[in-house]
Amino acid sequence: MSGQGADTAQALVLDFGGVISRTLFETHDLSERALGLDPGTLTWRGPFAPEGDPVWRRMQAGEITERDYWAHRMAETGELVGETWTQFAQFVGRVRGDDPEAVIRPEAREAIAHAKAAGCKLAILSNELDLFYGEGFRDKLPFLKDFDVIVDATHTGVLKPDARAYGFVTQALGLPPEACVFVDDQPRNIRGAEDAGMRGVQFDVTDPGTSYARALDLLGVRA
Repeated sequence: MSGQGADTAQALVLDFGGVISRTLFETHDLSERALGLDPGTLTWRGPFAPEGDPVWRRMQAGEITERDYWAHRMAETGELVGETWTQFAQFVGRVRGDDPEAVIRPEAREAIAHAKAAGCKLAILSNELDLFYGEGFRDKLPFLKDFDVIVDATHTGVLKPDARAYGFVTQALGLPPEACVFVDDQPRNIRGAEDAGMRGVQFDVTDPGTSYARALDLLGVRA
């Protein structure tokens, strides 16, 4: 593998949920087993079947935020098992169990390894990494140590697509925005990155391999 065009693209910047980890939409079978629910109980599928998920469509239309969407799913899932969760980390911890490695996308691991080997810097820009997963979550994923920068709005209080969020990343990396390729599964966050001067890749959760190939191509990295 080799890096090309280092003067124009020197950092791979990734969202976490959906981009690095498989979405909760993709792991209903694991969630149902973890919660003791019958197979097929969880039916919301978000981007995989938007026609059957009106709450997802409201979020995509900008009527509610992504956090609002997951607050709704947290409340209704808790009701199914007779529990009240007040924090997203409780929700995710219950449905994901104690093995977060099991839901990390293999395509993500490969792309991260290729970018690192080519000399690219690595960053995560998330709206809710610690909020959703809990502060001890990072310790369960050793590969996160490969990242030069992790910017999490759980702590900064600045959510994508606010331009300041992208600025936190470029400042911490010491790179201009045009040197960064940003990957996210939400169109509005991609628009925010592009408005901030980054090059964006709209991540397709139904085709992660193609999305990562596009990001590496923009970096000039051959896998």
